[in-house]
Formats: sequence, structure tokens, C-alpha cells
Amino acid sequence: MLIPRIPVGDTVEFAVDWIEGNFGLFLDLTSKQLDLLISGLKDALLFLPPEFFIPGISLLSYFAGKRNIKLAAGTAFGFFLIENMELWELSMETLALVLSSALLALIIGIPLGILSAKNNILFHVVKPALDFMQTMPSFVYLIPALIFFGLGNVPGMIATVVFAMPPAIRLTNLGIRQVPKELTEVADAFGSTGWQKLSKVELPVALPTIMAGVNQCIMLSLSMVVVAAMIGVRGLGYQVLFGIQRVDIGMGFEAGLAIVIIAIFLDRITQYLSPR
Repeated sequence: MLIPRIPVGDTVEFAVDWIEGNFGLFLDLTSKQLDLLISGLKDALLFLPPEFFIPGISLLSYFAGKRNIKLAAGTAFGFFLIENMELWELSMETLALVLSSALLALIIGIPLGILSAKNNILFHVVKPALDFMQTMPSFVYLIPALIFFGLGNVPGMIATVVFAMPPAIRLTNLGIRQVPKELTEVADAFGSTGWQKLSKVELPVALPTIMAGVNQCIMLSLSMVVVAAMIGVRGLGYQVLFGIQRVDIGMGFEAGLAIVIIAIFLDRITQYLSPR
């Protein structure tokens, strides 16, 4: 060939090695803090035994669902089935990892979406990065996370955050941009500051779209947590992977069913919390 091969892979490998060599102490500190977050949330979820947790989560579903008795009954039956299949502790570990990953993704993604809606230059910088993050196969994220943080829940959390963040950024940006100009002009006419206009006009109007991004972020977090079992993430994903390795159809199906129950619960709750 007349044009020499561009060393894309070698460049990425060099960048990863450089980050690991120069920021190793920071990565270790971050890993410990994130591990504490995951462990603390898991301990909180396991603090109550299933006999008390299931009625509590059913009441939460009832009131969050605007007194929807079907949602409460479905939640109670689903979590009872998880306990009956002896997957309670694994399910709580998965739920803790999903919630912590989604929380971190939203803490980063929503402010970044607001900033990109306010700044077109930043938006044009962020947009190709989001395209890259959403189209890159999810397994690829596991490699640098594994190198930086080793085996365990923390690299799975980092890979999940990267994978689940784009919908939160995109839909927050979209929601802010779709606020009618008439409303912002009225806010300007009354002398609102930038923060007042954002908090009292733009965010309330954009909230349904932002909540759709929250919903998608949580769903993607759950799907990625299962994939991340390949790098030592515990929970239901590891149970599915173990079932595949042993060709144990029953074990894999039960763990998959528990994941579906958690996914439906989180999806319905976030949908009911979204304003109409």
C-alpha cells in the first residue's frame, strides 16, 4: 500500500499505559471510594430481610405509581419470586450496582447536557463523542476498565457509567433546546437571572424529556451490569455467565428472570415519576 498503516490501536494502547502509569494512585483512590459506595448501597438494601423489604417496596410502588394497586401487587409478586428462587442477595447486589452506576452517570450526564444545550461549541464537541460511546460495542469498554481498576465491581461500574451516560446527555440537551422561546423571552422580560430562568422555566418544562433520559440510563445500566460479569462483577450477571459456562439452562433462566423483574420494576417506577 502507498499509505502506511495508521497505528490507531497502538496509540490507544500507549494512551492507556500512560494513564495507568501516571495516574495509578488517583485510580486506586477512586476505586476504593466507588467500592465503598457500592458496598454501602448493597448493605442498605440487605439491611431489611425480604419479609420486611417486599412489603416496603410494594408500598413505595403503590404511592409512586399514584395509588396503582396493580403495580404494587406486581412488585410484591416479582420480588417474592426472586426470594423464592434463592437469588435475593445476588439481586440486591445487582440492584446496588445498577443504582450506583446510574446515579454517577446522571450526576455527570445531566449537567453536561444542560451545558451543551447552552453552548453550541460544546455541543458540537460532545456530539461525536456521544456517537462514539453509543456505537462502540459494549465489550470494548471492559478492556480499559479492567486495566485501570482490575477485576471486581468497580471496573464494571466504570464501564456501565460510560455506556449508560449518552442518553442522559442527549435527552437533557434535547429537552432544554425544545423549551418554547416565548417562555424564555417572558423570563428575560421579567429580569430573571440565568439560574432563575434555568431552574424555574427551562428545567420544569424539559423535565419529561429529562426523565426519559433517566429511564434509558437506568435500563442501559442494568444491561451493561450483566455484560460486565465477564470482568468479575458479582450478582445476577455472574449467575447468568456461570449458567452459560456450565450449560445450565435452569440456572441461567432463573437469573435472567430476576433481571427482567428488576428491569420492569425500575422502568415502571421511573415512568410514573415522570411528569405528564
